[in-house]
Order: sequence, then structure tokens, then C-alpha cells
Amino acid sequence: MTVLITVCGASPGVGKSTLCTGLSRWLADSGLRVDHFREEEVLTRPQFDAVAAEFGATGTVELETLLAGTKQFVDSVLASDDDVVVADALVPFVPTLLAMGHGEETIDAFMIALTEVLAPVRPLMVYVDGNAEAALPRAARREGERWLDWYVGKLARYEVSPPVADVASAVTYLRRERAVTLGAVGRRGWELVVVERADELPRNEVLRVAQRGLGPYLGMTVQDG
Repeated sequence: MTVLITVCGASPGVGKSTLCTGLSRWLADSGLRVDHFREEEVLTRPQFDAVAAEFGATGTVELETLLAGTKQFVDSVLASDDDVVVADALVPFVPTLLAMGHGEETIDAFMIALTEVLAPVRPLMVYVDGNAEAALPRAARREGERWLDWYVGKLARYEVSPPVADVASAVTYLRRERAVTLGAVGRRGWELVVVERADELPRNEVLRVAQRGLGPYLGMTVQDG
């Protein structure tokens, strides 16, 4: 049975995408067939064509469209030869739902339906936790001097709560996004591995913590050191 590992993070710059690359290589080196689903591919993979079209036309996406795209994605995974999909910030779509102005009651109802759709691929979440106040500048150093202004401006245009106007309010919002994400996943009983204080750890240690957490779910033994 194919397993979906979805990797989410507390903030840009916390190491989420780097971890996805490391996990994909580790699993492939272990002899598994791996599909690395990168963050930007949600608008380019054919299973999400309707999502991309609706977002492009209206700047938003109906919940039914997200669920239908996810169902097509699950069907394609089950029809493939892959053993594992490592998805960078794909599901459970909480940042997207918050950006569209949905409250926690709506998100919880959506999560019930999403969990049912994802059941055939046994979703495991790895949450890369850390301090957004420290992670955002790290992302800015990586992306360039204008990135942080762009990111704050993007959040400011969305219907997020609390509203974002500067870096400090972006950090406050990201803390809420973290709480809503972990709460929604916890209430639906998803398997969850949290990499704590990832912004303070070397990249190889972030990978090692995730490997140790995932090992029992994947039937793999991870040696320390």
C-alpha cells in the first residue's frame, strides 16, 4: 500500500522543503519507489487542473474543488507503482483555507471529508516546528532582500485572522496557523511526527529526527548516529 508523507512547517525558512528532499533520497536509497511532490506542483499536476483553473480565474478555490482534486490525486497514487509520496505542504490545505477566510469550524468539517478521501494512502504528517520570528529572516536570506516584503504583502492581501501588516503581525498569524493545523490534524487522528525547534538544528539532525519518527510507521529501523 502506498503511503503519503505530508511535510508541513511552522514558517517559511524552517527547513520543510530541505527535509522533503532528504526524506525522498533516504526512502529511495532504501529501495522504495518515491514520488517527491514539490510545493509548487499543486498548480501544475493534472490531478489539480480544476484547482489551478479556479484559482487562476477567481483567486480562490471552492472546498469541493479541493476535495475533488485530492480524490483524483489519491486515485493516481493508487494506480502508480510508487511506494511512498513525499508531499511538500500539500495537505491538509490549512494555510489555504485560512487565507480564504474560513474559520476553524469550517476547517474541521473539511478535515472530516479530507481524511476520508486520503484514507487509502494512510497519511502521515511530519510537522517541522520552530520559531517563525527566527525562520522568516532565514527565508529572506535565502530568497533575496525583497522576499520578506513580498511575503508580508501576500499575507496582508488575504483574509487571514489576525490580519497581517508587518513582520511582527506575520509572526503572530503564523503562530495561529500552526495551532489550527496541529489541532485539526490531531482531532482527525492523523499519524503525526513533530520535529521540534527545527530552526535551531542542523539539517542532518532535522532529517534524523524525522527518520526516527517515521521509522515505526514505515516498518523501517533507523540507526542513531
